[in-house]
Amino acid sequence: MGLLTKGFVELLQFLHSFTGNYGLAIIILTTLVQVALYPLTASQMKVAADLKRINPKLKEIQEKYREKPEELQRRLMELYREHKVNPFGGCLPLLLQLPIIWALFSTLNHFPYRGTPAFLWVPTLAKPDPWILPVLSGATTYLQMAMGPVDPSQRAMLVFMPLFMVWVTRSFPAGLALYWVVGNVVRIIQQWFMNRQLERAERGVQ
Repeated sequence: MGLLTKGFVELLQFLHSFTGNYGLAIIILTTLVQVALYPLTASQMKVAADLKRINPKLKEIQEKYREKPEELQRRLMELYREHKVNPFGGCLPLLLQLPIIWALFSTLNHFPYRGTPAFLWVPTLAKPDPWILPVLSGATTYLQMAMGPVDPSQRAMLVFMPLFMVWVTRSFPAGLALYWVVGNVVRIIQQWFMNRQLERAERGVQ
């Protein structure tokens, strides 16, 4: 983790040497990282979409065989094989992304922004932006979650998570809040692109 964090610090400073502003450097760095992680993100999105597609059949099997655990497991495995779905297929991409995401988070949370020039309406990236970035953080979090497959039983998260992000980013350095907003925007674009691909693939099958 230490090597990753050090690498991100050096890359941020390198980008700053070209842009002359840490806000722009954060935007570029965040975009580069999200683009590099897209193959893993796309794999997660596909698994989530596949699980949502077979969810009605899955619930039907669970209801029908809830008193027969062995038969339930057998039927579920048959369902997954029939539709070529690996229910754990999204776990490995997430685990591979976590060290990178955490290292970048740590870098931007502890980076010495003091003495840097203002970025847009933010006078310093070292201190929290009280409202604009937090509200953007909540709004983009909501949009990103709403664009992905959402289990009806988890719809409360569509309300809770954006509000939580508004609250928590009010205590983050503005540089870290900017990273979160930009990352959400890039993931929204990626989710839109992935949704289009999945829709085309589904039409092709039909």
